[in-house]
Amino acid sequence: MSTEAVIVDVIRTPVGRGKSGGILSGVHPVDLLAGVLTALVDRNDLDPALIDDVIGGCVSQVAEQSYNITRNAVLAAGFPEHVPGTTIDRQCGSSQQAATFAAQAVLAGQADIVIACGVESMSRVPLGSSAAGADPYGSRIRARYPDGLVNQGVSAELIAAKWGFSRDELDEFAARSHRLAAAAGESGAFATELVPVAGVDTLTDETVRPATSVESLAGLNPAFRTEPLAERFPELDWRITPGNSSPLTDGASAALIMSAERASQLGLTPRARFRTFSVVGSDPLYMLTGVIPATAKVLERAGLTHDDIDAYEVNEAFASVPLAWLADTGADAAKLNPRGGAIALGHALGSSGTRLLTTLVNQLEATGGRYGLQTMCEGGGMANATIIERL
Repeated sequence: MSTEAVIVDVIRTPVGRGKSGGILSGVHPVDLLAGVLTALVDRNDLDPALIDDVIGGCVSQVAEQSYNITRNAVLAAGFPEHVPGTTIDRQCGSSQQAATFAAQAVLAGQADIVIACGVESMSRVPLGSSAAGADPYGSRIRARYPDGLVNQGVSAELIAAKWGFSRDELDEFAARSHRLAAAAGESGAFATELVPVAGVDTLTDETVRPATSVESLAGLNPAFRTEPLAERFPELDWRITPGNSSPLTDGASAALIMSAERASQLGLTPRARFRTFSVVGSDPLYMLTGVIPATAKVLERAGLTHDDIDAYEVNEAFASVPLAWLADTGADAAKLNPRGGAIALGHALGSSGTRLLTTLVNQLEATGGRYGLQTMCEGGGMANATIIERL
């Protein structure tokens, strides 16, 4: 009998604004991640001693998120000391890659039970802390790209210009994200995926703004324009604002992954199974476009077409990314991020991969859909894609 890697459960914290005063800003990131690990085993009545590994994603692995935060969270969660943990960085797709590695270990027969998870406390460890003024590239990359690489916001601007998205189109997509996330929250759709955080008295996502509209976003200024960049890219009219970008966010999420045989032995009912995965590199200047070839690759590997997919989760790092993905793939826009995306629900970098997986599993269950596709653009020009099948 062939081994299947199944998803038994997926959970997340509410998302908090990634700044001082946000609902999760008073929680140490080790404690934040430990909380979801504890909640995951508790609600599945799983003995943590049975876990073969815990693989976590985190992008800014410095300060409070340094020294292998996943192992620290395993210990903080009270798991037995023999349960290991490791932390990986594939930028925004770190915990999606964690889920892939977890499933691949199960499929290879090298593990029976693995937790994939992720955390980012952007209020306590600000974006960019990893570099801390240092040169992350070195002379050889600078020689290969003599004009210089840019930050993700400028990449989002280049994508908007290349695909010809107007400011109104970008803002309308952002307003859609808030509208759908607010409706999902009000309907109780997130209730099955949210777990409480110790010391925090809300289960409401702090970043969702139900009243967001194109009109309310119109007054926001471009976020990434500087005079040197405007001189370098005279073709840009600078349309990316804080309103059509994902906000800085705090959050943690986790997925319980195991072999179908082990789940049966433990009396646990799998909710979905992994069908296949892909990961690609892409142009590091237009670094957010990898979701397009990653999607094509994962569909080909699965032997599926867009007609077979019932729901998509395409990370909304910036509105131009899912819009470019839609334009190139021809996918059904109604199936895209039907519960809102990161523009509304935040992008707690290391947590986002398993957060999207959590929302995708619940969406398929709520609608009776069979296949879900998740893809994530990543810094440096990469993207992961995953297809799951509801059980």
